[in-house]
Amino acid sequence: MSSARNTDHTVALATTVPGAAGRDAMTERTVHHVRTEEDLLTVRHAVRAATLRAGFSIVDQTRVVTAASELARNAYIHGGGGSVTIDQLTLGGKAGLRLTVKDDGPGILDADAALADGFTTGAGLGHGLGGARRLMNDFELHTVPGQGTTVIATRWAGR
Repeated sequence: MSSARNTDHTVALATTVPGAAGRDAMTERTVHHVRTEEDLLTVRHAVRAATLRAGFSIVDQTRVVTAASELARNAYIHGGGGSVTIDQLTLGGKAGLRLTVKDDGPGILDADAALADGFTTGAGLGHGLGGARRLMNDFELHTVPGQGTTVIATRWAGR
């Protein structure tokens, strides 16, 4: 099912959370395309709403929204657009959010350098990827030069 705007679908499904020793977690998933500046704002609002539903503190809400904004902007600017998937997780009574940001851009030639503070390929301050990593509890960067980049970042409420 597709809408005229950004959200492709929302579904409730059971999934296994990596590192959860095979325990099941309930997940609600939304997928947002990132093709325009307006889409970046839509992603911010969707992530903020998801943090509220998950019961995150105001500090954790700000952390997750900031990380999502940075990652979505990177996909838009450096990857030529992409998608942001927001998974609402529940595991052992704890709520969490997993953001999966994908693009089909040129990839990152030196991932270690890109994660270091001060590294930039544009006009920014160079805190984007490294800053997003510090704001989340778990962070994975998968990139292949010429084939795009995927970032999977998770934050658990109260951690």
